[in-house]
Amino acid sequence: MSLEWFDRVSSEMQDYLESICEDYDEIGHMRIDRAAKHPKIEFYVEFEEDDREVFCTLFFDPHNEEFYIEEFDLTMGETYRQILPDIEEILDAIHEVFHEFMDTEVEEIEEDEENEDLFDDEDENQVYTDGGEYDVVVDVEWTTPEVLAYSYLDEVEVTYKFGVIKETGDGILHRINRIYTEDDETIEDETNFIFSKEEAGAIIELIENNMDSMEGFDPS
Repeated sequence: MSLEWFDRVSSEMQDYLESICEDYDEIGHMRIDRAAKHPKIEFYVEFEEDDREVFCTLFFDPHNEEFYIEEFDLTMGETYRQILPDIEEILDAIHEVFHEFMDTEVEEIEEDEENEDLFDDEDENQVYTDGGEYDVVVDVEWTTPEVLAYSYLDEVEVTYKFGVIKETGDGILHRINRIYTEDDETIEDETNFIFSKEEAGAIIELIENNMDSMEGFDPS
């Protein structure tokens, strides 16, 4: 079993979708879960008040080395797989599902007579960093999608994404810790870690040399 094909598609998917669809470029995001039995890529949009909607999940079967999405047949009452053998068919499928999802969202907004403005792309690329007495807003160019680093049941998940601060060229790691409550509420804790290119090597070496001394989470 190999994840080479999964990693290749994952690394190129966001750029491909942004280039072929202006609407996706403005509001579309993806998150990679490489640790699952069948690794997956979730595609989602974010609305105001941290309201996130996943519109498509692309799965990868490592045994057969193929991508697929699952669809529910209302007539048969069964779930079936749609196999996507190459990246062109993958892009077409996700692009189609994205626009179907957005059309549905627009209809629901009109029915509720509530116009929810989508996040502005400039705002999304701004983060607050600790500047001492006051928080400082910096512009960031995110170079990776949000990657799932850890999850436990449906209760907790931790994600990271990497970016470069436009003004200084420093790297930034954006960490989100999400806790899902029994009341279907989501509690988020966001932190940012900024470092220079000169520091990166030392940070990586410190982590690699001390991994054995760390303890993993044991729910039992």
